[in-house]
Amino acid sequence: MPEPKTPKPQRQQVYTLVVQVGRKSGDGLPEGATGAGLICYASGVDEAEAVRETVAILKQADLAPLDVTGHGTLDERRRAGDEIDAEEEALMQRALDENSVIVAQMTPFFDPLVEGD
Repeated sequence: MPEPKTPKPQRQQVYTLVVQVGRKSGDGLPEGATGAGLICYASGVDEAEAVRETVAILKQADLAPLDVTGHGTLDERRRAGDEIDAEEEALMQRALDENSVIVAQMTPFFDPLVEGD
């Protein structure tokens, strides 16, 4: 009788995600902001897991995730021709080492029609 196949343990990878968030009470965004864009590095066995973990963490932080766009792993991004500096690579490594989500950048959005009033 053949031995049952044991599933290969899947290896964690880090995915670059761009997350758009809307406004929510207590979100910490500047007054007048309509939302924000975040660049996150998230570990996961696949991109779907990285997205789920990122959304869960952002919700715990009182943010309101609206949309997540995946930009791939470090290797995928390099193959696509992205230039990745040492600081960005270090943040990605930290996300992998800590099995976590790192918010590397947050850019608030402002509605130019509202701002000019």
